[in-house]
Amino acid sequence: MSSHPPMIEVRSLRKEYPVEDDPVVALDHIDLNIAQGEICCIFGPSGSGKSTLLNLLAGLEKPTRGGIRIHGVVINQLNESELALFRQQNTGFIFQSYNLLPALNALENVAMPLMFKGVSKSKREYVAKGLLKMVGLENRMNHYPSQMSGGQQQRVGIARAFVTKPYVIFADEPTGNLDSKSSLEALEMIRTFSRRFNQTVVMVSHSAMAARYADHIVTIEDGRIIKEEFPSKDQPLNLVEI
Repeated sequence: MSSHPPMIEVRSLRKEYPVEDDPVVALDHIDLNIAQGEICCIFGPSGSGKSTLLNLLAGLEKPTRGGIRIHGVVINQLNESELALFRQQNTGFIFQSYNLLPALNALENVAMPLMFKGVSKSKREYVAKGLLKMVGLENRMNHYPSQMSGGQQQRVGIARAFVTKPYVIFADEPTGNLDSKSSLEALEMIRTFSRRFNQTVVMVSHSAMAARYADHIVTIEDGRIIKEEFPSKDQPLNLVEI
């Protein structure tokens, strides 16, 4: 287990969704610490509650009960405008479907988060070019999403997520639309950036391949954590594709 202080602390988390007179409990009794610089994989089958947990951690949904503290801030006590500002200043996102803006080229897509932080155009482009080189896209900077493969689009998405050097990156099934080779490349890049910048990554996946890149694996079934693992490099994992 990491000796770093928790970047994310979750206590007694519960999420219910109203369905007529009988609410559906998506998550219950979730207690979790995620350390700074750690790659944490929330692992489980479809419908287990893992995406709901990611949405709560990212402040996209409010818990029914319990608390979430990120970098010292109790995010469930923030209002919508405070949450939006917190996400802008502290978090990055990697999506399964890439979520690139089709009218912007690779360089512009990666540079855009820096615009919201008031960074000058020349500095934005300089930083974005550096990250695109790191993900092997120095020859694709002026290409638009429609001109790139899925693997290339996800590399742009990874560079965009890390460009502001946020404290936490949330990755929702980041390899879900990729073939095996592109998946491995994307996971390697996420791990490289996390290690280089000491950034925390919270990744939701049902892929055993993705889980093997994690320092901390949280397995969820039926809305509850059933297992936590902190694998060392030489410790085999008994994970199966779900």
